[in-house]
Amino acid sequence: MAIIPWRPFEELESFFENENWMLPVRFREPAMDVYETEKEVIAEINLPGIDPEKVNVSVENQILRVNGTSEEKKEEKKKGYWRKEIRRGAFERVVSLPCAVDENKVEANYEKGILKIVMLKLEKKASQGKKIKIKTKE
Repeated sequence: MAIIPWRPFEELESFFENENWMLPVRFREPAMDVYETEKEVIAEINLPGIDPEKVNVSVENQILRVNGTSEEKKEEKKKGYWRKEIRRGAFERVVSLPCAVDENKVEANYEKGILKIVMLKLEKKASQGKKIKIKTKE
């Protein structure tokens, strides 16, 4: 008879390998990529099957907020679900932006399930620097 090593924490380790282990499937946030170019900050959010009319986008104080709702479908009692993982209901993503953007020049486009938000960076004026005179008491 072969001896099988006892590994009491093996299942626990694999449980924590999943990055969203604390969140039930219905509360996971939509996936988002945020990147910047020379003149813009761009966010792309995965929102397949969601009506763009039910999505709100706002930028305030270097914070991007995207929230909305997806259509709630009633579970049919006649269907024998083995798994029910498709998320329905409300969602929200809030992200700090890497730099200041012009809140009045934000564009959002929805195509093929991806919401793309383009935010124009604020131009920083080159600082000339200020020379500070040191005061001394004699």
